[in-house]
Amino acid sequence: MTRTLFTSIVFIACLVFMSAPALHANDAMPAFSWDRVPVYAHVGKASDDFTDGELDFLAKRFNFITIEKGQAALKHGNTEDGFVVAIREIKKRNPDAKVLFYWNASLDTSTARWGYKATKTLPAGAYLKDEDGKPVLRRRTVSNYDQRRADVRDWWSDVAATAVREYGADGIFSDAMGDPPVANKKTLTEKTVLDLRAARHAMLQETRRKIGPDKLILYNGLMRENRDNLLRVADGSMIEHFGHFNHGSSKEAIAEAIETIQAVGRDGKIVLIKAWPGFSFRESEMMRKPQKELARLAKQRITFPLACYLVAAQKYSYLCYTWGYREKHGTFDWYAEFDKPLGPPKGDAKRDGWTYTRDFAHASVFVDLEARTARIDWKPKP
Repeated sequence: MTRTLFTSIVFIACLVFMSAPALHANDAMPAFSWDRVPVYAHVGKASDDFTDGELDFLAKRFNFITIEKGQAALKHGNTEDGFVVAIREIKKRNPDAKVLFYWNASLDTSTARWGYKATKTLPAGAYLKDEDGKPVLRRRTVSNYDQRRADVRDWWSDVAATAVREYGADGIFSDAMGDPPVANKKTLTEKTVLDLRAARHAMLQETRRKIGPDKLILYNGLMRENRDNLLRVADGSMIEHFGHFNHGSSKEAIAEAIETIQAVGRDGKIVLIKAWPGFSFRESEMMRKPQKELARLAKQRITFPLACYLVAAQKYSYLCYTWGYREKHGTFDWYAEFDKPLGPPKGDAKRDGWTYTRDFAHASVFVDLEARTARIDWKPKP
């Protein structure tokens, strides 16, 4: 890619940004209350539509939901038709729920089992190649979009706009907005990585222009390099590996995440905190355990991740506590802590070394990141 072409991308992106609404409409934001722990659902079910019981659960328990890729794709043949059924049924039960359409910004997930009708209109030659002309693949099988191309960005943002205008989505959850993983970076020049970063930013700006200020844009990758630029366009972001996986589980990583949640939340942005019960869907040995056993372990281990969330949370901070993103990964399990009165915080958390304390109207929270212990003292509501 030439320097002239890259400069053009940046110039166009600036023009789009200046012409886009600077702030979202107030009614675009999801409902938020400190009365109970503010929770968020992120779930998909590939085999079939959600059952009536599952729909009732989602609509009753959550006001903020992302429907994952592959929703009922094995029934309908594509994600979009499954999404339309899901959002229609959720809205019947809870008209105030904000429901987002999952749309991967970097990866063609239709090549990894989850089909999209939109793939049929993907521009020819749209996939990223390295300096030797070889395809850049994630996990050796999944193609990456070359977002430096204007036609790819236009296609992607058009699909996002269709999800809002035709499918009824309240906004877009844009996954994989960070830089390529280390394995892919090794095959790309530093300039290509920087150009892709600028192109993803431009793509979000185009999406904002097409969907307008009254719809949400959330992206995954709050702890990544492009945060400040992306949050000029997006309404918020997710921290996906909060307290888990190699790069998110150390005391230093959790402390950094807490500080990030506090800073971004104070700016009025949405922060989705994806917490884990000490295991994930990626662990094949754990996934052989019965569903009831996994749910039991998750209930047993909730105190530490919940306490870490509580010391960090600001207005529009939401907790998602599961071990994955499919229907069998914990979304349809519930936790007694989510029904307890919480009340507004009495101030921000106080930090002393690796320990944090914070008081709410009906709870006091203590976290020790070094010992990886926590305590939540729930107070009876007067």
